[in-house]
Amino acid sequence: MKRSQPDFTNTEIAFATKTNAELKRMHWLFDKMNRPWLVSLGTKLGMWAMKVNFPFTQLILKNTLFAQFCGGRTLLECVPAVEKLASKGVYTILDYGAEAKNSEEDFNLTMNHTIRSIEFAATQPNITTVSAKLTGLGRFELLEKMDRKEQLNSNEEDEFNHLIKRIDSICHNAQNHNMSIFIDAEETWIQDTVDEITDKMMARYNKEKPVVYNTFQMYRKVSLDFLKKSHEKAKREGYILGAKAVRGAYMEKERNRATKLGLPSPIQDSKVDCDRDYNAAIIYCVENIKEIAFCCATHNAESSALYSSLLMDKGISGDHPHVMTSQLYGMSDHLTFNLADAGITTAKYMPYGPLKDVMPYLMRRAQENTSVTGDMSREFQYIDSEVKRRKL
Repeated sequence: MKRSQPDFTNTEIAFATKTNAELKRMHWLFDKMNRPWLVSLGTKLGMWAMKVNFPFTQLILKNTLFAQFCGGRTLLECVPAVEKLASKGVYTILDYGAEAKNSEEDFNLTMNHTIRSIEFAATQPNITTVSAKLTGLGRFELLEKMDRKEQLNSNEEDEFNHLIKRIDSICHNAQNHNMSIFIDAEETWIQDTVDEITDKMMARYNKEKPVVYNTFQMYRKVSLDFLKKSHEKAKREGYILGAKAVRGAYMEKERNRATKLGLPSPIQDSKVDCDRDYNAAIIYCVENIKEIAFCCATHNAESSALYSSLLMDKGISGDHPHVMTSQLYGMSDHLTFNLADAGITTAKYMPYGPLKDVMPYLMRRAQENTSVTGDMSREFQYIDSEVKRRKL
């Protein structure tokens, strides 16, 4: 396996899979997304236009945001994107991107979609993981009541049992098909329940190899300590901890809720604090790589470089079964392809699904990455550099 430190400024490697036409389309799109006022206005107009079926809206969105950040409308439509990534040694994590609904019928539909994703992924050598979200499998209000430790009535107990059966069916199918399942993080006021359910699934399915991964949002003040406690629990109970570390996706929502309710903010006081804990999580997981299967899921170059250098320093192979890094499909190609080129197992997190179902997720992602993290500005700089290198 190739062993070298990745050079994240190498745009030739980063955009090697892009034709000139695709690169120019990216340049146009990210130029627009690099303007927060335009993203704010555009997402609101886009959601309104989708709701009222404004003429040509779906066509425009399909050829812009959807084409950039989604693998396709169906699993089969994702295959060309999956194969293009694989041509440069990059794996795929599938995510059925439909927003959560509220009926048992919808929850069963999401479960079936997820199981179908697992079965499909098993036929594709370069899809290693499928993502699942518990709010897609059970009612948010039910999880919220569980988190408050309130007594459930008989109907709610039935609901909860159905939720457990759905997630267990998904994990069971993943194990049978030699796949992994990433359980997404949720809002803090339901996260304890999500953690408890995920721990049960890990205890059941991670005895011999990592099947189930929990997600640790490092922009939360408690997450680093919780990661360490989760590791200790896994050691006591004899299973491998699956840990996907992210910075987080609900920062503004969390802070606004805390202010409204007069509660202390669960979010780190500064980006410096968040970066410190994220990097501490990387160090902790790499130092315990035999017992922790770790996915470093980040768009941050410093964290990615730290992960890469630690693996090299400790002589850990980039294709060790407990090692992975990932970024969102359509973003951070300068990280993804250079990490893969350096011999580190790397995957793209690829949403798919019907356009009308996936667009709310994609528009929210555009807003978050523009207003909170500034990712779009960095993206545009790298795309612009490659456009100039190719003399386009």
